Amino acid sequence: MKSKLDKKALMVRIDIKRKDMYRKAKKLGLSHPLVVSVSQELDQLLNRYQEKYNNQNLNSLKNRLVS
Repeated sequence: MKSKLDKKALMVRIDIKRKDMYRKAKKLGLSHPLVVSVSQELDQLLNRYQEKYNNQNLNSLKNRLVS
């Protein structure tokens, strides 16, 4: 159950960060240092999600194919 909560919490953080980036970009422009910084933070969250959850799905699929 904790894994589902962790996944949901990470997805919420990603959504909040993405909305923050869009707001800043609209106000300041895409190349503003604050927008770039938020974009890099969003990238880190997305990378964490991909590493944690996409690899799990891939490993699960591999295990089913091998069995």
